[in-house]
Amino acid sequence: MTNLSQLPAAYIDDPHAVHDLLRAEGPVQEIYLVHGLKVWLVTRYEEARVALTHPSISKNMAQGGWLFEHHTRGGSDRREVAADLATHMLNSDPPEHARLRKLVNKAFTPRRVEMLRPRVEEITKRLLDDMMLDEMNGEGQVDLLDVFAFPLPITVICELLGIPTDDRDSFREWTTTLLSFNPVEVIRKASEEATAYLYAHVAKKRMEPGDDIFSALVHADDAGDQLSEREIVSMAFLLLVAGHETTVNLIGNAVLALLRNPEQLQLLKDDPDLIAPSAEEFLRYEGPINLATFRYTTEPTEIGGVTIPADELVMVSLIAANRDGERFSEPDRLDVTRNAGGHLAFGHGIHYCLGAPLARLEFEVALKGLLARFPDVELAAAPQQLGWRDSSLIRGLITLPVRLNP
Repeated sequence: MTNLSQLPAAYIDDPHAVHDLLRAEGPVQEIYLVHGLKVWLVTRYEEARVALTHPSISKNMAQGGWLFEHHTRGGSDRREVAADLATHMLNSDPPEHARLRKLVNKAFTPRRVEMLRPRVEEITKRLLDDMMLDEMNGEGQVDLLDVFAFPLPITVICELLGIPTDDRDSFREWTTTLLSFNPVEVIRKASEEATAYLYAHVAKKRMEPGDDIFSALVHADDAGDQLSEREIVSMAFLLLVAGHETTVNLIGNAVLALLRNPEQLQLLKDDPDLIAPSAEEFLRYEGPINLATFRYTTEPTEIGGVTIPADELVMVSLIAANRDGERFSEPDRLDVTRNAGGHLAFGHGIHYCLGAPLARLEFEVALKGLLARFPDVELAAAPQQLGWRDSSLIRGLITLPVRLNP
């Protein structure tokens, strides 16, 4: 018995070790997060699939928000994103979820995403050219997150939403702040700044619509149904966050995994056609999302033989489920030839990630381009020196220093 009632501080750096202990204990554990919030944490694969789709586990945090204060011990202040940024489809249940999702669904179908390939390739080539120029100027060591993994997806999503690329660093700062453990006043300031920016952007698009998704959202009308101002702002924030955070950390985590497993790296260099399907293994092995966003029970709910009372917060660890040995053999081993289909990195059920096709496309183009241009890329720091972001939601590195060795 582990008797692990609170996630340790070391959880951020090595959540897999903690998840191994929790899975051995049972499929669902009552546990306190590092900032004192009590949740029921699901870590096994089959139970995770159930929890992600169970009809008595709600995502409507507008109604369940009071539970945060109720279940936080020690008088900790609640660290939450402003309501103007949280009234989106990820925080809603049917039928409201279907209403919100259908207004953006068409923009992210696999066919429409594939049409973006030439632009993604163009951006990737430019970033790689800039990296080569840095090398020629004697700057062979770079932070791959800063110069490549971040600017690629944020440029794409900013263009899709009609947001000036010059503002991308502001969004990186806001989202990094909002998705990490920070003081209440820091969270509040970032929320207010992001909210004010997006409301101003809505006003601009009402007056000067363009050929972008944001303009379409502002003027969307499905059988007389339109998004409210708050819904537009929340949806834009969700798309911005999900539209770059997933891919940034998918690329970063994958490159780190490859540099730590050179035999797997060699397989991809020998056969670049493996790169596209290998995305599923990287998503399984070290996915970009750890604990999926909050849910709560609307009535007593049994998951894996454990009854969770009503009005309890529930979190599902996607990366724990994807390392469940009952579902994936040798789960802690990276195998780029593995059939990793069925992983939960993008969620499951009606809240399955809308941007999954875009993340897969960006990953494929990015990794193919990187390995073709810099096949001898190597880590410029010992793996144990790398830091992970202080977030239970995001599983991503703070920096990824590499030597390009062109």
